[in-house]
Amino acid sequence: MNRRLLLIGALGLLAGCATTAPPVHAPAGSSLGELESLYSASAGRAALTIRVASNGCTKKEDFAFFVEKKGEAVTLAFGRKRLDPCRSFAMGHTDLTFTYAELGVAGRTPLFLLNPFYPWTGPGE
Repeated sequence: MNRRLLLIGALGLLAGCATTAPPVHAPAGSSLGELESLYSASAGRAALTIRVASNGCTKKEDFAFFVEKKGEAVTLAFGRKRLDPCRSFAMGHTDLTFTYAELGVAGRTPLFLLNPFYPWTGPGE
């Protein structure tokens, strides 16, 4: 069995629709449907920052990531491990920063992010 599909499936089991963002439906036959939807991703000099839905209590520890290295290509996927138990009246988001050392990749390595992106429709930016 393909290692990527197995680990993405495991991340999907952990994710469980825990966010305020509507689910994004992956193409038919794709195993990517259970990955966390992102509002944005930004690659800096020392770290990668992702913006995710939050009810106010989302922390970096609530996420798992999967890195697959094949030659020069590095594929990266994020999944939610725990639900955000807080209650919020307004749609919210938070930025989570993962250093390249935490992800196990060199800082100048090109990354292919597998997560779907969803446009921010809440208040503010």
